[in-house]
Amino acid sequence: MDATGHTERENAGDREPVLDVVDRVCELCFGLFMALTFVGTVSAVGASADAGHKMFYTALGCNLAWGLADAVMYLVRTLVSRGRRMTVAHSVRSEPDAAAGVRALRDAMASWLKPLIGDTELESIRRRVAARPDLPQRAVFVRDDLIAAASIFVLVVAATFPVALPFVLFAHVPTALLVSRVLTIVMLFGSGVALGHYAGFRGWQAGLAMAVVGVLLTMAIIALGG
Repeated sequence: MDATGHTERENAGDREPVLDVVDRVCELCFGLFMALTFVGTVSAVGASADAGHKMFYTALGCNLAWGLADAVMYLVRTLVSRGRRMTVAHSVRSEPDAAAGVRALRDAMASWLKPLIGDTELESIRRRVAARPDLPQRAVFVRDDLIAAASIFVLVVAATFPVALPFVLFAHVPTALLVSRVLTIVMLFGSGVALGHYAGFRGWQAGLAMAVVGVLLTMAIIALGG
């Protein structure tokens, strides 16, 4: 995707995913942790005959709300980031001093990239940006932004079901709690494996680390009143 986010692929098969692995896994884990805060308190309401159903619908309602909030904030973040890139692009195109344009590009770069790209490469980029006649005047949403926001919403909400649904399916609360915890650990482990493969780590070690971190984080959230 270019600086403005409007580049269209001629071949649909060449399109990049609207969410990368990190985004998908993190959003799923976010929904998982939210649901776990309700499961962690099930013992406090376990005396009620319909406690499991209440807990499930409460967890689902919470994740619906947070999924919506997370999706909206993704759109806000995307529009602001795209607007910033467009501001830099327009600044470079309108700057008559080539050296000043190169400095503007370097200032906008991530710090880890700056030592890797010299002024010669940046000057080539500056010339291409300056020559573009089709830079939009303002940042706007594109279709993939809405698809990504909808995907975030679905991921957060979907994470509710493996954690909370056992309390609807099993009348015996200890059994439901056991099934929920097993599914939770499996999901955390799988999430860690996915992140590990993406980052170049050993999958099983990353999965184990994610499971441990997830359990500890959930305990901390519950202890803090989450």
